[in-house]
Amino acid sequence: MSLVAVLGALSGCASTTIDVTGQALQAPLCGSASAASASASVAVLWGPLWRPDQKEPPLREAAALKGIQQFFATQRCLRDVAIQRIAIPAQAERLSDAALLDMAKTLTPHADKVILIVIRELGPKLRIGLPTLVEGGTEVVVDVRVVDAQRQVREATVQTHWQMGGPFYVKGVKTLDQDMQAALASVFVAPFATSHPP
Repeated sequence: MSLVAVLGALSGCASTTIDVTGQALQAPLCGSASAASASASVAVLWGPLWRPDQKEPPLREAAALKGIQQFFATQRCLRDVAIQRIAIPAQAERLSDAALLDMAKTLTPHADKVILIVIRELGPKLRIGLPTLVEGGTEVVVDVRVVDAQRQVREATVQTHWQMGGPFYVKGVKTLDQDMQAALASVFVAPFATSHPP
């Protein structure tokens, strides 16, 4: 019976917190939150900028790519999405908009927008100690930059810290791709979602 009680306690309850800072998008990717037909083309350039002691980078990068692919695949207003991993300099802001536009031209010459996604954290976390004996969950930290390729104007520079977890909530790496999708949705979808359920 005591084992059942411990396992029940460890299942815990999770909550999601999202901290978004920076210059947010002022309009949806496709110009209209209700766009039903494919109307825009994007080039997505992404790469990791892990901390020095990051565990299992290949596993996390595979999950990140899957999450990025799945997120953009669900954006029905996009007629063409090209995704490419790139090397991110230690100071990501030194990667100029002009350089991003040049890279994007090799993927899709006529992209409407170029999106840079820099992944700084993607993985489970677990804290043991006071005030809660066990607190865990997963977190995603990404920097997102959006450049209008036609006008050559930066539209957004955002850092998102997405977390799901809580006391006695222990989570592994199986849902990292879904967590990545949720973090991207907090940048591209949530700001333009209606307050009424569909």
